[in-house]
Amino acid sequence: MTLTELRYIVALAETGHFGKAADKCYVSQPTLSIAIKKLEDELNVTLFERNRHLIQPTPIGMRIIRQAETVLEQAGQIKELADSGKDPLGSTLALGAIFTVGPYLFPLLVPQLQKRAPKMPLFIEENYTAVLREKLRRAELDAIIIALPFTEADVEITPLYDEPFVALLPADHELAKQKTIDIKQLLNHTVLLLGEGHCFRDQVLNACPGLKNSWSNVDPGLRSMVEGGSLETLKHMVASKLGITILPQSAAQTPYSSKVLVTRPFSAQPPTRTIALAWRKSFPRCEAIQVVQQAVTDRTTN
Repeated sequence: MTLTELRYIVALAETGHFGKAADKCYVSQPTLSIAIKKLEDELNVTLFERNRHLIQPTPIGMRIIRQAETVLEQAGQIKELADSGKDPLGSTLALGAIFTVGPYLFPLLVPQLQKRAPKMPLFIEENYTAVLREKLRRAELDAIIIALPFTEADVEITPLYDEPFVALLPADHELAKQKTIDIKQLLNHTVLLLGEGHCFRDQVLNACPGLKNSWSNVDPGLRSMVEGGSLETLKHMVASKLGITILPQSAAQTPYSSKVLVTRPFSAQPPTRTIALAWRKSFPRCEAIQVVQQAVTDRTTN
C-alpha cells in the first residue's frame, strides 16, 4: 500500500470516472486502474462498484477512502513540518479565495506580499466556498479567504475586513436619481443574482428576505436566464438594462462610464459582509499566515 495508491482511490471517488481521476493524478488511465486493482487485491476487498455508467465506492470502500484522506492529510503535514524547519517565508503558499473576493483582492494583495515575503510565491485558486473548504481540509490549499459565517473543525479563522454592499444601476434607472437606496425598494425591480453555489447570492438574499420570496415566484426559465456566473457578468447584464444588481463595494468598479452605469449606497444600515482568512490549526508556517494578514491590511497603501 502506497500514498500514490491512496491518492488514486480518493481521486476516483471524487470524480466517479477513471479517465478524469487519471487526469487529476497526471497518470494514464491504465496506470491508475492497475494500481487500484492491485490495492483491492492486497486488501482483499472491492473498493468500487463498476458498471458502464457509474463508478461509486462500496460501503467498505467509502470507509477506506475516508481513512485514506486522513492519511494523505497527515502525510502533507509531515511535508509542511519539514518546510517550516526551513524558511517559513521561503516556499510556495497555496492560497484560495471565493470567486467574489479573489479577482478584486489579489491585484492589491500580491504586490504587498511581494514586498513582505519576496521569496514566497503564491499558488492561487478561486472557487466556491464548499470546494475551498474541502481542499483546505485535504491540505491541497494552505489557507483560504472566505466570507463569514464559516465553520470547520480544526480550522483557525480570523476576520480580515468588512465591506458594505452597493447597488449597481443603469444610469437612467429611476433609482439612480436617489443619493441612497432603501434595500426594500429592490422588491419593485428585477434584481440580478449570482447562480446557485455562490455564497454572495445567499448573503444578498439574507440581506433582503423579501427578495427571496419574489425571486422564488419568477419563472424558472427566466430565473436561469438572469442569474449570472460572475459579478463581471452581472455588470454587463445591468449595462444591457436587463435589471439591477447588488455588489460588494470592492467589486463596484466597472468598465463602463458613469453615463452607462452608476452605483448607489444603501441607506440606514447597509448590508455588509465580513471577509476572513481560514487555515488548518496544524499548519506550521505561522509566519506565512501572519504576512498574508498584514498584506491584506496594507493592501491599499503604497
